[in-house]
Amino acid sequence: MKKEKLFSTINSGKYKGKKIELPQGLITRSTKSILKSSLFDTLQFEIIDKNFVEVFAGSGSVGLEAISKGAKRAYFIERDKNSFAVLKQNCHQIDKNSCELYFGDSFKIYFNIIKKIQTTKTKTYFYFDPPFNIRENMQNIYDKVFNLIQNTPSTITQKIIIEHISKMKIPNHVGEFRLIKTKKFGKSSLSYLIPIKSSTD
Repeated sequence: MKKEKLFSTINSGKYKGKKIELPQGLITRSTKSILKSSLFDTLQFEIIDKNFVEVFAGSGSVGLEAISKGAKRAYFIERDKNSFAVLKQNCHQIDKNSCELYFGDSFKIYFNIIKKIQTTKTKTYFYFDPPFNIRENMQNIYDKVFNLIQNTPSTITQKIIIEHISKMKIPNHVGEFRLIKTKKFGKSSLSYLIPIKSSTD
């Protein structure tokens, strides 16, 4: 029996109300609507004309919301074949010209995107929603994510956002970045980091 497709929607911006298909099964987790709403209430208009990188993309719902809110370009990385097919379809239906998709391991592809962004010198938001307990071999997922952040150039970074399990405490400093706030949503939380040299909270 064929499973019924699942959908979420764009919450705000120029594509408000457009449907986003969600991948089947537990390979990827869709970001809760209330959590996504809080994220973009926090970012507001500062995201306009900036880049947005969704490191563990799944359906691409966060990056596509960023495009709808005025982000210049969104980069997506997803390694699951079925999830990537859904991601590709979502980007094509919402705004394919503003999306750049990468199929494969986020930990291997991430710095290819970094190099590309460095050539444009556009300030960028990095969104990490690591699949902490869904996929195999993910026991050290947060350590690996912190390693990526430590090696992210602060010169191109506007903000780094980590979606994580609430029982996980994010360090006050990760590389060249400092934690400015954490907001809890039950079992999940959002933590925001900015370059240490930045004067904007």
